Amino acid sequence: MATTKKGILNKLYFVLVFITLFLVVIIVRLTDIQFADGEKYRNLSEQLTLRNDTIFSNRGSVFSADGSLLATSMSQYEIRMDVVTVDAIIFEKEVRNLAVELSKMRGNTVSHWETKFRRARNNKNRYLFIARKLGYNDYMKIKGFPIFNLGMYKGGFIAEQSTVRAHPLGKVAERTIGYDDYRGAPGIEGAYRNYLKGNHGWRLKQKIAKGQWKPINDTNEKEPIDGKDIVTTIDVNIQDIAHHSLLRQLEFYNAEHGCVVVMETKTGEIKAISNLGQNSLGKYYEKRNYAVYESHEPGSAFKVMAMVAALEAGVIDTSTVVDTSEGKYRMYGRYINDSKRGGYGEISAARALEVSSNIGFARLIDENFNKKPEEFIDILKGMHLNNKLGLVIKGEGKPEIPGPGDKKWSKNALPSIAYGYNLTLTPLQTLTFYNAIANNGEMLKPKFVKEIRSWDNQVEIFDKVVIDSKICSNETVKKVQEVLKNVVVRGTGQKLFDKNFSMAGKTGTARTEYWKEDWATNRRYISSFTGYFPAENPKYSCIVVIHKPDRKIGFYGADVSGPVFKDIAQKIYTSNHIINTIDKVTPDFASVKNNYDAYYKVSNKELNSIPNVKGMAAMDAISLLENLGLKVSFNGEGNVKDQSINEGEKLIKGTTIVLNLI
Repeated sequence: MATTKKGILNKLYFVLVFITLFLVVIIVRLTDIQFADGEKYRNLSEQLTLRNDTIFSNRGSVFSADGSLLATSMSQYEIRMDVVTVDAIIFEKEVRNLAVELSKMRGNTVSHWETKFRRARNNKNRYLFIARKLGYNDYMKIKGFPIFNLGMYKGGFIAEQSTVRAHPLGKVAERTIGYDDYRGAPGIEGAYRNYLKGNHGWRLKQKIAKGQWKPINDTNEKEPIDGKDIVTTIDVNIQDIAHHSLLRQLEFYNAEHGCVVVMETKTGEIKAISNLGQNSLGKYYEKRNYAVYESHEPGSAFKVMAMVAALEAGVIDTSTVVDTSEGKYRMYGRYINDSKRGGYGEISAARALEVSSNIGFARLIDENFNKKPEEFIDILKGMHLNNKLGLVIKGEGKPEIPGPGDKKWSKNALPSIAYGYNLTLTPLQTLTFYNAIANNGEMLKPKFVKEIRSWDNQVEIFDKVVIDSKICSNETVKKVQEVLKNVVVRGTGQKLFDKNFSMAGKTGTARTEYWKEDWATNRRYISSFTGYFPAENPKYSCIVVIHKPDRKIGFYGADVSGPVFKDIAQKIYTSNHIINTIDKVTPDFASVKNNYDAYYKVSNKELNSIPNVKGMAAMDAISLLENLGLKVSFNGEGNVKDQSINEGEKLIKGTTIVLNLI
């Protein structure tokens, strides 16, 4: 019995010792965790339950030259609620009032919102979704609602801010304004991203139930710093004119795509740039920045460069006579043709440019440079025609002017280059050369941005950049200026002539994709007009390029692109942009006067029936009809083609009339 009792006691002692040692080990381990590895595990815990969320800074805004917003960042808010944190007495007293306000603002019934809050409270939801994508005004309004007006801790109000990029002018000049996101960084937004992006802030959040993250404080730990603003050279009025003039012509000719650029002659500032391409549905939009990136054979537009080179070399004068034969001439085994049947016969070099004779320029350049082609090519390169412009905007196309020894060089290369083939330039590179002629030989780099601003402070100002102070002699400039003026007066641009307003420039009609097998049955052209206005004291230069117009309607540069150039020039002039630099009287353009007379005649009648507004400018027709008490809906752009309610029908106020524009 004594032995058994002793055995039991030994076992108890053993268990007690084991338990004691086990407790010591636990205490030692806990002490080690608390003091030796405590910081490590605390950090690990915080990593699992706390995190810093980035608060993205607002990108700087992009402005036009006159201060209009082209691109800006807008704050938007997502609203949530920690239903649990609200005091029970306050919740019961105010929950219905909150539901009433939300019903007014967000829709749904009062009972819907009240039920939502009560269910969330029962489920202990600390991150209840209320609304997203709210603007600042709505955010401030909802912040003042019952319960929410008590703030984050007492009212459970949680607001999270984010930003979105907005373009107030819509798609106008979208490719030039650009963007900086998952699609890349083209245009001004991409080129000046380091100025625009600002510095991000952050906000501390804690993980709560159901994997949700809730802000710990009602303020940000680090406030974001907004980016700087960009003031561009774009003039909104000129941009609007250029965009709609180009769009109208593309639609009329069912062309594949086209571009327009308007440059201020003395500064190189780009006042307007429009690039429109056709989608699968036949609608036009800012598809690519064709003016910047698209290199193509310029065709007859290059004859100006060829003439400048020949004049500078001293091998011709504008009076030099060249035989253009009967409109067809064989050179090095192939025929060169002029557009006029029967040809022009013997004409001066100046006249060859005025009428855009391919034969004339092929013979002038070949006969004077075929033994020394390097001299001709070197003069062209000396005028920077083989160099990129070095634009801040990404994607500039590379010009190509081959010389002897290049793969593209052959006996036909020299005469082909003379009238714009066997080389490539972008529209903006071509315009830069023409602008230099208008600017008495000074070649300027195209300029898209005037300055960088931070609030009202100028951070950086961009002056004009001179590529070459003199691309050719004053004598050559004056001669070429006179010929370009005569192109419009009596040459291929004669259809554009207006006695009230002088323009100078050159038409261009270039074959494209002529190397494809179907060329004989499906001929495709690039139509262009490049020039400046007024001819005597140029204020603006402009290029219009339209690709693949429907040749059944027309394809010559004077018919397709020339009218866009003229429309832009006239509208800029009549909108008072350059009147002060020319004279004090606005010219009486027939089209402008006719629009006014038609509107004035109808608007001053006592009308009890529907008037005839066909042929009126859309703006005038809409104004007239709305003043009569009608509701107006319209399709298209331009002048009124037809109206849904016929002239003479009884006028009933409030009736909707549909106008089809063209």
